[in-house]
This record gives sequence, structure tokens and C-alpha cells, in this order.
Amino acid sequence: MFKAKDLRERTVEDLRELQKTLASEAFQARFKNFTNRLDDTSSIRKARKDLARVLTVLNERTRGITPVARLEGEARQSPKPPKAAKPKKAAAPKAEAKAAPAAAPSKPAKKTAAKKTAKKSEAK
Repeated sequence: MFKAKDLRERTVEDLRELQKTLASEAFQARFKNFTNRLDDTSSIRKARKDLARVLTVLNERTRGITPVARLEGEARQSPKPPKAAKPKKAAAPKAEAKAAPAAAPSKPAKKTAAKKTAKKSEAK
């Protein structure tokens, strides 16, 4: 398992070589796991994490970020100015309530089972 501190001391070419070996190592571990030949399944996770550390250090180098600046919170070389607070929009006026239609015809209520049986008994 590599530590980021140790990786930062290496050259870019060395890190590229290490990236290739770790990528192939992760692939081999996944392949062995798929074919049930892998004894230690944690080796997949370890290889992926090491590969991620190497890629992180390489990205830091390409962007020109120094580890000290990263730790102090000054990771960006040209920090963005803080965003100005947007003024809140005024609330839109509420729509006026529409008057209900004058004489809307209402549907007759559905007959219940009790009413149906009562009418049948009356008819007999």
C-alpha cells in the first residue's frame, strides 16, 4: 500500500509506470475473482485505492497544485471570487378566486344496496 507522501516524491515517469502496473494488477485480481481463483478478495480494493492515489498525485502535478497549498485550503492558483447574493424575487400577486358557477346541475346520488332492497320489497 502506497502513501501519498511517498508518491509525491516520485517522478512523473515513475508514477506513469506505477499507474500501468497497478491497473493491470487490479484487472488481474478482478479476473481471478471472477474465475474463483482469488484467495484474498481485499486485494481488489487495495489495488484500486493505490491506483486512485497515483492518479490523484498525477493530477496534482498536471494542475500545478502543491501538497502544502492543498492542505492549507489554497488548492486553486486563481481562486474564484465569491458569488454575490442574488436579490430575492418579489412574490407574484395571487390570482383572484373565481366565482362559482351559478346553477351547476348536480348528479343524483348513487343508490345504495339498502335502498335498492327497500324499493324491491315495496314493489312486491
